[in-house]
Amino acid sequence: MQIGILGGGSWATALAKMLTDNGHSIYWWLRNEKTIEHIRRRRHNPQYLSSVYFNPQLLTLSAQVEEVIAACDAVVVCIPSSYLLSALEGLPADCFRGKKIISAVKGILPNDSHQLLNEYLHEHFQVPVEDYFTIMGPCHAEEVAAEKLSYLTFSGEDVAMAQQIAEHFRTYYLNTVVNHDIWGTQYAAVLKNIYAVGAGIAHGLEYGDNFLSVYIANVADEMVAFLKKVMDTKQAPDAGKINYASSVYLGDLLVTCYSLFSRNRTFGNMIGKGYSVKVAQLEMNMVAEGYPASKGLYFTNQTMGAHTPIAETIYRILWEQLPAEEGFRSIEQVLK
Repeated sequence: MQIGILGGGSWATALAKMLTDNGHSIYWWLRNEKTIEHIRRRRHNPQYLSSVYFNPQLLTLSAQVEEVIAACDAVVVCIPSSYLLSALEGLPADCFRGKKIISAVKGILPNDSHQLLNEYLHEHFQVPVEDYFTIMGPCHAEEVAAEKLSYLTFSGEDVAMAQQIAEHFRTYYLNTVVNHDIWGTQYAAVLKNIYAVGAGIAHGLEYGDNFLSVYIANVADEMVAFLKKVMDTKQAPDAGKINYASSVYLGDLLVTCYSLFSRNRTFGNMIGKGYSVKVAQLEMNMVAEGYPASKGLYFTNQTMGAHTPIAETIYRILWEQLPAEEGFRSIEQVLK
């Protein structure tokens, strides 16, 4: 199976490391020609995970996204949701025909429909759900770079193919888990980023660990209620058999809320300390998916109808200029 990667950030670089550490040659699309030239000459990504060095014989680098897609049997999409539509714009409608699509996107697309990637690909490129798979955590790119033991969950309605794909990424520092829940794992990734922004805001407002533990227990409950609504709405198979306490749901939520590697927590911490959204974004120089995700989820939930007072309050802080102190006073009232 020839695999290609679309994206040049830290998570895309970590996934490229996993594949090449297993000896797999990859096609890799990066937007910036200077970055491509640097990797060819110096063997590492100059902007993200620069400690990771690659065997150049295993890399075919290109700034032409259609070229990478055409050369591969499976395409890993690892572009922040805010930039994904522009990256795919203008591609031929049949370019993904016969390809396996592996999503590492942890956000909602910023279009009027607030779609997940599989919904967008089905509408615009006729990608069947059977050819769509997801890669979700808990797994920070920085720990992959340091080769600290991590776990990834590969989801797909074709579980046998999901297992086959997962084997390409399994290394001595990366264990893989497989399930069939593409809807729940994607929305869980969206929600955990929103809640991690909230955890960061709480830290910036100088709430302590006791509060944070209660906050996380409550957002875990809120997340499960939303995911159950999704399963009902999508009429997903075997919805009642999903273990929401497993690593891809609860585990990813915990690490994203607690870890110092979490860019969403870092972003939220700045908001809690009084930074504006714009200044926090400039200071970080990295994408915190929880910010756009909070808006996408808010509008998605207008039709879903789940009870999500904590996620809605974080949306109001980030998008409606609700003062963080006032927002968290209201969150205090709903915690149990």
